[in-house]
Amino acid sequence: MRPNKRDELVSKALDVFYANGFHATGMDKLVAVTGISKTSMYKHFRTKEDIILATLELRDENFRAWLYRQVEALADTPKGQLLAIYDALEDWFSLPEFRGCMFIKASAEFQELDHPIHVQSADHKRLLTEHFVDVAKAAGLNDPENLARQLMILKEGAIIMAVMGHSENPAMDAKAAAQALIDAASH
Repeated sequence: MRPNKRDELVSKALDVFYANGFHATGMDKLVAVTGISKTSMYKHFRTKEDIILATLELRDENFRAWLYRQVEALADTPKGQLLAIYDALEDWFSLPEFRGCMFIKASAEFQELDHPIHVQSADHKRLLTEHFVDVAKAAGLNDPENLARQLMILKEGAIIMAVMGHSENPAMDAKAAAQALIDAASH
């Protein structure tokens, strides 16, 4: 089925925001890159923030689906899947279009904790953490909530290090630390 105009706009806007940032991307740039008129844009979205929220929703769905599929394809046990997170990240970091985490960027540009864009970005991280908790529980690991938070910190740190270029292989650095945490939680 052919995507409708709104879905097409959101998909194209996601790419533009991911590459250029939110504040740096004005409506004129969105119109130029997406090929969708301002009139049509405002027909679907009242404000630029509404477009940003829609792109973050799409990115959340796409990223989590991709990550979960990758992890399940790379490892067939819950414990192995917790480590495979970092293998999936390594694949992501190697893509030419990799520009870091869209949610980290959004929360940095919209820093008020109650701003809807900040809230939606934090919700993405919460959903990932909850998933990691479930996987840690399935693996029978001790204190799965604490372990999942620690694994998320490693994941987020690896993303930042990959963007900044401060590590030759941040995903594998994080994986080594994750292995130590998982080993400790296995006793």
